Formats: sequence, structure tokens, C-alpha cells
Amino acid sequence: MIGYLRGRVTHLLPEYCLLDVNGVGYRVFIAGATRSRLIQGEQAELFIYTAVSENSILLYGFSTAEEYGFFQQLIGVSGIGAKSAQAMLGSTTVDAVCRAIAGKQVKVLTKLPGVGKKTAERMILELKDKISLNTSVQELTADDMVGVVLSDGDILSEALAALASLGYTESEIMPVLKRVGQKDTVEATIKAVLKEFAKG
Repeated sequence: MIGYLRGRVTHLLPEYCLLDVNGVGYRVFIAGATRSRLIQGEQAELFIYTAVSENSILLYGFSTAEEYGFFQQLIGVSGIGAKSAQAMLGSTTVDAVCRAIAGKQVKVLTKLPGVGKKTAERMILELKDKISLNTSVQELTADDMVGVVLSDGDILSEALAALASLGYTESEIMPVLKRVGQKDTVEATIKAVLKEFAKG
């Protein structure tokens, strides 16, 4: 089973990238923060999860061990498959999901794509004793989750990708992005975030 791949990103598309590893092109499904860290034409290393079904073999890639590890925890929850788990991680941060689980906030978790009340309750039941938080647990509101939920192609995700290309990390960007909120355009959102960085 493939553990990780290191190669050149030859194509970068909304749902996946093509990674050239010694002349072999692997199609690797990516989302959210992982996609924002990849640059077409440059080298990348991704942790890989191989999803094998009767009809296909799909590769899911993650740029950090944290995302990869949490993805594996998510697919261990009854009713959550690889595609659903990646959609969740592509829509918000690992930390935000962990805090919602730790705080047993069902309504907040249902803001994630494909997560209904029963799935949210299973996530809390099966993961609350397994997750580790990098920060102190702070209660989230539904509005907080909406503030950080991103989907490929929207203003927030495009702003995140652009800011990441300037050298900022997700952990630096997300708190400021959440604070300034979404503006009318990607450019306005980026300018608002950069203005906040300049203050700091």
C-alpha cells in the first residue's frame, strides 16, 4: 500500500492533482488546505490513502501528517467514507472539527458537507476520546463554523490559496480570515487579511 508520494505537480485541478513520480503520473484527490499548498510545476510530497473498491482504486493525498491522521480517524466512523471525509477536511480546518467534537456540538458539525444529525452524533461518540487538540478547547458556534468552512471555488478558498502562495501558513491565515470575514471579491478579502497582518 502506498504511504506517500514525492514528485512534481504537473496538473492542479479543483478536485485532484497529477503527480509525476519518476515518469509515472498519479491522480491524487486533494482538497482545501492541501490544494492551497501545492504549486503546479513544483515538487510536492503527499501522504497517501488508497481507497480500494470493486470498481476503482482511488488515491487521496494530504500535505500534513495531521490531516492524514485525522482523515483516517474520520473514515473509521461508521457511515463515513473516504470521499465524505475528504469533503469535510476540504471545507474547514482539522482544529475546528476537533473542537466541535470535543465540545459535543452536534449543530456545528452538521454545517459540514454531508453530515446530518446522526452522523454528527456518531462522530462525537466515536472520536471524542481519540482526538488531540493543539489548542485549548473553545466552544464554537454555528456561525464560527460558517466563518471557516471553505469549498473549492468560493471567495474564501481562493483567498486562502492566494495567501498561502505568498508564503503564509494556514495556521496564520485562518484566524485572520475568520476575523475579517468574506468580502465582496477575492481581491478585497486578500487585502483585508494583508492589512491585518501589517498591523501585527
